[in-house]
Amino acid sequence: MKIRIKFTKHGTIKFIGHLDMMRYFQKAIRRAGIDITYTEGFSPHQVMSFAAPLSVGVESSGEYFDIQVNSTKNSLESIMLLNNQMAQGVTITQYRRLDDSTKSAMSKVAAASYIVYYKDNKEYPFDENKLNEYICKYIKEEDTILVEKKSKKSTRVINLKPNIYEFSDIRNNKSNLSNFEEDKKGFFMMVAAGSVENIKPSIVLEYFYNKVGVEFDISCMQIERIDVFYDDNGVFKPLGNEGVDIF
Repeated sequence: MKIRIKFTKHGTIKFIGHLDMMRYFQKAIRRAGIDITYTEGFSPHQVMSFAAPLSVGVESSGEYFDIQVNSTKNSLESIMLLNNQMAQGVTITQYRRLDDSTKSAMSKVAAASYIVYYKDNKEYPFDENKLNEYICKYIKEEDTILVEKKSKKSTRVINLKPNIYEFSDIRNNKSNLSNFEEDKKGFFMMVAAGSVENIKPSIVLEYFYNKVGVEFDISCMQIERIDVFYDDNGVFKPLGNEGVDIF
């Protein structure tokens, strides 16, 4: 039986990397008594697959991983059992049964949404009355946005334009964001994610700041991933929409 689990990650645990989070959940699942399936062979391991690794220092309200189980309790009880094992800053919010034909979360990721806002006591460098004008001019009205994308092994030039699905003033999206604080200043964006192209918010922001002529300093900002999406015939839907709650 396939299960998709959604969780949030906030606070100091944002500094724990992806591999350590995987090990953490493996231990938590054992302690919670989840009847997870193990692979066969000399070194069996839990059947578990994460949707999209989260960069160190980034918080999230929508992270996902899939597991295979032999049997399961209902969703509410399973969430309670898992949350009893969670460290401060991690909360399980969904536990849903997937159809056997559903592809893994990792293989379906197509986009991710983020908010990027200025930390307390950090000066906001934009004229708020002109911000929407800047966004239209340098993001929405541009046909091509060429930037250098660096990896550990190489640097290549990519066109960001087809990979930016939305970019706006965070204040224009507050109705879609949970726990939105009125005094937050920054940006909302939805960008390509997954195996084909994976765009980090920082590369979009750096381009935008350079165009506007504002010094870019990511250390002044907090990045939070809001959700991760799959492409359903041209419509982006949260991975949490798949599956059903267990009663």
